[in-house]
Amino acid sequence: VQLQASGGGSAQAGGSLRLSCAASGRTFRRAAVAWFRRAPGMERSFVAAINRSGGIIYSDSVKGRFTMSRDNTWNTVYLQMNSLRPEDTAIYYCATDSSVIASNVASQSAYAYWGLGTLVTVSS
Repeated sequence: VQLQASGGGSAQAGGSLRLSCAASGRTFRRAAVAWFRRAPGMERSFVAAINRSGGIIYSDSVKGRFTMSRDNTWNTVYLQMNSLRPEDTAIYYCATDSSVIASNVASQSAYAYWGLGTLVTVSS
């Protein structure tokens, strides 16, 4: 499966952006899908994920501001990012794997398939 992340760009603090992650070669049906991000000088970290049963979890840093969803064809997932902060500046990656279970859905090492990142820059 190939993943293509898009939608990154620049925004002012308090603004919004919507990221998309499109799958080709296979859909997201029966697979977990997650967003991770790497801020400048930081390790890549978990942002949000949809597990195989459809449940969605968020990191504490984005809870209440970001919303993850998927389309009905299971080909695309989205990350709606509202109330953006400068600390949200990062390269955002989507990842998927059908073997991910609920207990490791936030773990980078659980995902075998990654897209190239999309850069989000938030200015104050």
